[in-house]
Amino acid sequence: MIVNTATVSQSEPFYSSEIFRLKILSPSIICFQLTPKVEQDEGIRLSFHLSRILPSIVIIWHKPYFYAVGKCKESINDLLTEWKDILEQLFLEGFTDFSEQSWDFQEVPITQPVSPIIIAQLAYQVLKSSNPYPFLSKIDFAKNNVEVRRTIKFWAETIEIENIEEPAITLTIESKFLINKNLNEYYLKHPDSHNPDKLLVGLRVQDRSHDISSIGTITKLIMDSTPEHREKLINQAKHEISKQALRDALSEKILVAVQFGKNKKVYEYGMAALRLRITPETASRFGADWGQLLKETKIPYQKRQELLVYYKREADNALSASGYGFKLEQSINSRHYSELFWQPPVSIENTKLIFGNGFTYNQSQILVGLSKGGVYRRHETYLNPSRPIRITVLNLCDLTLDEFIDKLKVALKSYKFEGLFVTQSISLKSLSGTEARVKAERAVNELMDTPPDIVLTFLPQCDRKADEQAGGSLYHTIYDLLIRRQIASQIIYENTLKNAKDYKYILQQVVPGILAKLGNLPFVLAEALQVADYFIGLDISRQSKAKLSGTVNACASIRLYGKQGEFIRYRLEDALIEGEEIPKRVLERLLPAKELQDKTVLIYRDGRFCGQEVDNLLEWAKAIGCKLILVECRKSGIPRLYKMVDKTITDNKVEKILTAPEKGLALRISSSEALLVTTQVTEKIGLAFPLRLTIINTNHPALISPPIEEVVETTLKLTLLHHGALKTPRLPMPVYGAHKTAKLRLKGIYPSSMLEGDRQFWL
Repeated sequence: MIVNTATVSQSEPFYSSEIFRLKILSPSIICFQLTPKVEQDEGIRLSFHLSRILPSIVIIWHKPYFYAVGKCKESINDLLTEWKDILEQLFLEGFTDFSEQSWDFQEVPITQPVSPIIIAQLAYQVLKSSNPYPFLSKIDFAKNNVEVRRTIKFWAETIEIENIEEPAITLTIESKFLINKNLNEYYLKHPDSHNPDKLLVGLRVQDRSHDISSIGTITKLIMDSTPEHREKLINQAKHEISKQALRDALSEKILVAVQFGKNKKVYEYGMAALRLRITPETASRFGADWGQLLKETKIPYQKRQELLVYYKREADNALSASGYGFKLEQSINSRHYSELFWQPPVSIENTKLIFGNGFTYNQSQILVGLSKGGVYRRHETYLNPSRPIRITVLNLCDLTLDEFIDKLKVALKSYKFEGLFVTQSISLKSLSGTEARVKAERAVNELMDTPPDIVLTFLPQCDRKADEQAGGSLYHTIYDLLIRRQIASQIIYENTLKNAKDYKYILQQVVPGILAKLGNLPFVLAEALQVADYFIGLDISRQSKAKLSGTVNACASIRLYGKQGEFIRYRLEDALIEGEEIPKRVLERLLPAKELQDKTVLIYRDGRFCGQEVDNLLEWAKAIGCKLILVECRKSGIPRLYKMVDKTITDNKVEKILTAPEKGLALRISSSEALLVTTQVTEKIGLAFPLRLTIINTNHPALISPPIEEVVETTLKLTLLHHGALKTPRLPMPVYGAHKTAKLRLKGIYPSSMLEGDRQFWL
């Protein structure tokens, strides 16, 4: 991007986004419904396939109707008059999953302007169903048959400009790992090919027919398929690669069934039609270093800028050439839409925190605040300063720790705590994983003769990858043994000490974490948050099943914080939960009626509210007499924000260069939604994803909807209260750590005897 210095100040950067305004000229749009009614999964699949086979019409499903846009009125009239013939053509094309259904088509009159989100979804469908596909991925790294590709991900958006909602498209760059040989080649050359079920089921794969497509999981094998069955699949296949794979000799013996995303339908493939996707668990199988691959995902700023320009041009060309009247305009940026961009009135590093004895310092001076004032609030166990913290050091990696322990004692004393240390060193050399875990368990059991307050464990570096094995890791073995005994733990891997020039930085992370895990509160916000009296994080986490489709759901949890961001308590739900929704009975058990009565409570939901959660929460709030602010806090599927700075080219021209924005930058999507950058990164790290904050708006007496800017600022300040590390987390503290807690719960590791407590054991 080249601009004239006369119009752009070199001293003032401006901000941009991955959201592009969308225009449609003279649209020919109709709305229709089918009887019997179509559910979401069926509606989305049917509309996509119709868009692929109809030459002049694109169709989407937007609950509860279908919407179609035509290149001309004649094409729309054809849809109205030839619906049954079109369905028959769809069946002839091989979409047999719709062949047993008979629908009545009925046009629905459009009595008001078509919603901007529907226009955006129609444009998205044009891009998605274009043939040929307009976006080609680019290979940026290749080694040992493994490729890292830069691809485009796009979706429909809306953006509110001058109080009017406008259609938009998001274009974002992502990296994908691929094996450049197909599944057939991998299987035939693998030493475990005699056991195909063990080798193949659970692998992540991608259809080779599409440059970019959904990622699927092999759920089962179809052995010794009949010629008739394969011929049926060949007739249904849309691409020559898929057809040829089904004619492959291996397909006579084995076909694979693949499920994509949350789609319940399973698709059958010949193995040569699929390529392998790499995951952390499977990287070593393909001779790949997962750590190296992660480094390759970091796209240099200049390269990212070039890719964005390229893919925006491709998208604009595809939309313009489609004939539907769509045009992709400029990105949402602060030069043209300055009113949409927000930054905190006080820079985040200058936010005031309060420590012990009333000492107040900026967020950037946490260590000074702790050394001057000590912790803001001592746990009742340590109210007497002479009561030492009993620390057992468990050395499992043959490190010499005397110097580190001496400096740890000094660091604790500087924060006005005494430490009483006991050290136990155990060699695990030449032991198998099972033997090492048994020896570690015995060592922990011996510590219980005089139970410590916290166990500081040093583990061999190789244990980081041990959890990929069936037996698990020393980390989780020790964590489980201690948490069940209500003993805090702090774990450090050996390379952390070995690679340290001195121990200063490590101690800055470890010591506040030790204090907070034992129930002390190192610091809080100096100025109370005004939007609510209490802040709650509500979460349910899940993980994919290893060999089957679907997920296993973990415990629900809440964290309760006060007006100054002070941690009050957590509560876990012991029972595993089926489905995505937190049941009503669980919500009522998690939310403390006595404490919340007559208060205003802001509840963050990690992800979207599901099912009847909002209704159930509001019913509970009305019953106990409190007001709620409900905020969805989403972490994925979010447009990035950029800072554009000047680079001088000649005396009278500058080039705008893309860089990472400052923490605290926000983009107002609407009066109830915003993107917020909560992570400050360097060029070596890349670009962080913002959070997407959405305030729930419904007409209910127990619900409050404050300005989105107030929620943004509150969320930003709640990221400053991580007491386990100086680096602030991406998430506000009410929801931070929920994923880790749930992940451990799924491994059977959780504090079963302390489902409610005032110690931040997850730090």
